[in-house]
Amino acid sequence: MIFRLNPLYRLGAWGAAACMLAICAMVTFQVLLRCLDAVLVLVGASRLGYEISGVSEIASYLLVGATFLSLAYTFTHHAHIRVTLVIARLPAAIRVWCEVACLAIALALSALLSWEVIGLIQESLDYGDVSSGLMAIPLWIPQTVLVVGLALLCLAILEALLTTLRQAMTAPSRYVAPGGDDGVGDNDSFGGE
Repeated sequence: MIFRLNPLYRLGAWGAAACMLAICAMVTFQVLLRCLDAVLVLVGASRLGYEISGVSEIASYLLVGATFLSLAYTFTHHAHIRVTLVIARLPAAIRVWCEVACLAIALALSALLSWEVIGLIQESLDYGDVSSGLMAIPLWIPQTVLVVGLALLCLAILEALLTTLRQAMTAPSRYVAPGGDDGVGDNDSFGGE
């Protein structure tokens, strides 16, 4: 399956990678500062006492960003877990319509979740909600990242749905499951594609 908006999904993946790198950099820097303090105490000097305030809070928001921004990319690369134990054994003409139904349900649920998170952002803006940790981060900021990731996922699912629907209408008997495999007799039945 060819995804025409793949550069957009790749941009989301780069955003997810940047979030993960930021987590690694912050945690590494915090550990190095603690190690420096420990060495200074061992040699009889006083501690510097430097630390990054709210590292765990920021890291948790970045982890959520990494998770949601990568959703569309992992979907388009068939990296989400799919249990194809039953559907892989169906004839191609039936399997394609099952795939259309599953994609339609996934799109509906993703769109509903996106809509609800948009409502949550509006509520956070209306009430001026901030995080309850050491740093008062406005909650609309991490919530916006959720919406961006979910919107990318909705686009990817919509693209897959339209392509699969076109296949179902034109040549259902030639349908090949996502990933190019039928999934019968291999580990895809229990894991992902």
